[in-house]
Amino acid sequence: MSNFASSILYLEDVTKSFDGFKAINALNLNIQPGELRAIIGPNGAGKSTMMDIITGKTRPDSGRVIFKSKTDLTRLDEAEIANLGIGRKFQKPTVIESLSLYENLELALKGRRSVFASLLHKLSEQDKERIESILVQVKLGGKHKTLAGDLSHGQKQWLEIGMLLMQEPELLLIDEPAAGMTDAETMQTAALLKAISVNHSVVVVEHDMQFIGALDTTVSVLHQGSIIAEGSLEKVSNTQEVIDVYLGR
Repeated sequence: MSNFASSILYLEDVTKSFDGFKAINALNLNIQPGELRAIIGPNGAGKSTMMDIITGKTRPDSGRVIFKSKTDLTRLDEAEIANLGIGRKFQKPTVIESLSLYENLELALKGRRSVFASLLHKLSEQDKERIESILVQVKLGGKHKTLAGDLSHGQKQWLEIGMLLMQEPELLLIDEPAAGMTDAETMQTAALLKAISVNHSVVVVEHDMQFIGALDTTVSVLHQGSIIAEGSLEKVSNTQEVIDVYLGR
């Protein structure tokens, strides 16, 4: 009997092969509601494949992915999984640069259909307040008329996190948010994700160890498609198997 009664996300014995190569190998992962979890691992460890399996982009060969103790995500498609309340932010921002920050968040509002329908739709006062509060939350308050194309790389990442929050996901999957950021932006992003995790569950995949350190949270180390260590960054950094993997022994 698996113990996922209290989990928001539970991966059990998940395996996925591509042409005989096991990208994910009997992977087990247990994320609690309101948890901020960092996932690290060398290139080719299976981090992207894991995210693809959780969001329905890739089907595992075997195993289960249970959301909120009841729904097996492996039976659903990408749209159904997104509608359940799982949001994913990819490494490359997908903001619309020719629109303002406000318009980007307006487009992201839950349940909107096309770009035109969204821009023609009259926002309720509640919607407007929500957009303003999310702009403040992602450190872009007062910039609602700024064009997304005029933002720095780090600010575009924050805007995209805001667009994800507009959809009110319970679980956010964030892919390498610190890539290409300045040191200051990296630290601000860590603070932002910690704040978001007060009301959401957040899983962050990242390479940047300074950023992982700033998150100050449980770290899972993925290697050859399995978790080989879990705990604080200090604890996993002192685990011999992790040292061997990172030093290539």
